[in-house]
Amino acid sequence: MSMLTPPGMGGKYRITGDKYPRMRRPRNRRRIVLAAVAAVAALGLAGWGTVQLIDAFTGGGAKTSASGGGTRCKPAPSPSAAPPPPLPRQITVNVYNATPRAGLAKSTADELKKRGFKIGKVANAPAAYDKKVPGTAVLLGATTAQNGAFRVLGTQVQGFQAKTDTRRTADVDFIIGTAFKALDAKANADVALAALSQPKPAPSGTC
Repeated sequence: MSMLTPPGMGGKYRITGDKYPRMRRPRNRRRIVLAAVAAVAALGLAGWGTVQLIDAFTGGGAKTSASGGGTRCKPAPSPSAAPPPPLPRQITVNVYNATPRAGLAKSTADELKKRGFKIGKVANAPAAYDKKVPGTAVLLGATTAQNGAFRVLGTQVQGFQAKTDTRRTADVDFIIGTAFKALDAKANADVALAALSQPKPAPSGTC
């Protein structure tokens, strides 16, 4: 019987040879799981950091709304180029007197001419407006004059009323009303006229 054979085994389980099985330490599964979780977390942080760097260099940071919904702000729309207003010398003004005061149409037309406007007809107002304009003035012209000639001529008088008719010409009627005393001071009119030529600021983005 060999010395390696346990007593009482009767030699049935005799160990022979010079190699013996090695006993391995059991693997620590907990360590493996923790290592895997740490690796996934590291990859997630790396990806998040990459997104932040891209936003920082491209200016694409998202702004959250007041309710915390994470809504990205809408960019401001590109402003369309509005046509500049016409110059006074490009506007032909017909001056009509709807008041009982004589000579008011001529004196007003002369002042408008000094301020650069072209003067067309100068006369008493037609029956539809004669003695029927309680305000300072009525500006009458084609619908195309609303965003052009009316705005420019309107810098010369306060409290006017704008009306349109079916004419196809570009001239504008300046019908003097009973409340009219004089055109606005030239200095004030020049300031208002210059403001028309200044571009409007671009609208800001909305969230």
